This record gives sequence, C-alpha cells and structure tokens, in this order.
Amino acid sequence: MPGPKPPVIQLRGVTKSYGQGEAAVHALRGPSGPDGEPLGVRLDVEEGDYVAVMGSSGSGKSTLMNILGCLDVPSSGRYLLDGIDVGGLDEHQLALVRNRKIGFVFQSFNLVPRTTALAQVELPLAYAGVRSAERRRRAEAALALVGLAERAGHRPNELSGGQQQRVAVARALVTSPAMLLADEPTGNLDSRSTEEVLAIIDGLNAAGRTVVMITHEDEVARHAKRVVRLVDGAIVSDVRQAAVDGPPPALAQEVGA
Repeated sequence: MPGPKPPVIQLRGVTKSYGQGEAAVHALRGPSGPDGEPLGVRLDVEEGDYVAVMGSSGSGKSTLMNILGCLDVPSSGRYLLDGIDVGGLDEHQLALVRNRKIGFVFQSFNLVPRTTALAQVELPLAYAGVRSAERRRRAEAALALVGLAERAGHRPNELSGGQQQRVAVARALVTSPAMLLADEPTGNLDSRSTEEVLAIIDGLNAAGRTVVMITHEDEVARHAKRVVRLVDGAIVSDVRQAAVDGPPPALAQEVGA
C-alpha cells in the first residue's frame, strides 16, 4: 500500500541571505541556536490547507513567497514542493515545476495587454504543450468557474480591476496546480471586488485546493484557516483560526468541478 501523501510544502532549516560578510542581509533566518547561528525556517502546509502569511515590511514574507513559488532558492536548507526536492533542479526544471505545481495570483494582475481573457488563461497550458482544442476547453471552463464566461473575448482595458483579478485566478487554476500562491491578491481592489475575489478563493479551498496567501490585511487573513506571522525572518506564530463564513456549498462544488 502507498504511504501517506506528503505535505504540499515542506521547509526544513531554510535560510536566505543577500550579500557577504558584515554587509549580509539575512532575509530568512528562523530561530537562533545555542551558538547564535540561525536554525532556519521550518514550515509544513498540508494538502487542502488555507494559510495566510503576514508580516510587516522587512519581515521576510516576500522572500518566503519567492522561495515557495520557486522564483528564488534558499541559501541553505531544503524545500520540498508536493514531494519534489527543488534544491537540485536546474532553471528549466524549476520552470516546469512552476508551471505544473503552482498557480500564481499577483497584486498587479500581470495580464498581457491587448490579449483576450481567454488567451490569458490559455497561456500556462500553451507553455505546458497542451493542444489547442484542449487549451480552449479548459480555459473556457476556468473562466466560467470565476464567473467570466461572457467576458472571454474582452481585453484587460475592457475589464474592471475585480474582473482582471478573476481572470488571473482562472489562469492560476487552469493547470490544476498543487498550490494556489496569492501575493496580496486584493491589494489593488475596492471592497466589493475584494469580497468577490476572496469568495472565489474561499470556494476553491472548500473544494480541496491548497491556498497560501501573502497579505498584510487582517480582514483578508480572516478568510484563512491558519495565520503564519513573520518577524525579522523568523516565524513567531502559527495559529489555526475559525475562518469567516465560506461560500455556499453550491459555489464550493462549482469551483472545484
């Protein structure tokens, strides 16, 4: 019989430093050992969890996000993503892991100008070598899940900020990644659009999707099941909480289809 499924995220003794000698900046260090040396960050995120990572400017949360997203590599320690030790991967292999295992949602949407919503969502599938007809089918389904089926032919300048972010969420989901990694996903949205986008993310998690969200807003973090706080490159608290009321069961089921 196969053993238990490993956590989606496993960090073991992860540190990240920039520069050398006395000028070095220790962006991630974890707790200090008896000799004063950093022990590194340790973190597990199980499949289906919903984690908000919080911290003030300079706390290390952006560095942590870059490592979790395979956009940067640790100075020391190990990072296993869905059971894959990413430390020994070359740039091509890391790009494949990012494409297949991680769905990114950024604060600034990162949509391609003058490109339709449907084409935006198809992009990760094109990079993965998926055939045209299958790309279109899956992209249309992803747009439908975020309520934008009727906006498939619209370009970014024809969409509101909330609609652009929903396109970005659809693009993140279309490859069925192991993890949705959202960096301040509501930072550029008004309150109504924020609630709409968070309702979609909540529904994805309710349907079983693993979500890690970087945020500085307490109201946004309240949607998560777990809040991890960083100070000076170390995790100072990791607390499970009662999330806000989630989406109705129909939405959770629809988004997870």
